[in-house]
Amino acid sequence: MQGIDENRTNCECEENNTVDCDVRREMINKIRCLEFAINELALYLDTHPEDQRALCLHNKYCKELKDLKDKYQRVYGPLTINYPCNKWRWLEMPWPWERGNY
Repeated sequence: MQGIDENRTNCECEENNTVDCDVRREMINKIRCLEFAINELALYLDTHPEDQRALCLHNKYCKELKDLKDKYQRVYGPLTINYPCNKWRWLEMPWPWERGNY
């Protein structure tokens, strides 16, 4: 019986970690999607500068991307070296290849 209880505890811990990993992965995927959409809209706007709908969508996505990146970086650390913070956070966290998930 002890083995079953220990496995159940391990599963719950793994589930909690998996949920956090899923949220993190979902945020990264949303960031990538927004970056792609922004770039595509920018290319479109190069040839259609009068399209107000596309311009509004571009501005909306830029704001969403900024907000999402800020949220991600507050929780998980910097995405790039350009992220402003009070200390050198690159040294505090494991590198992406040290996490095992990325």
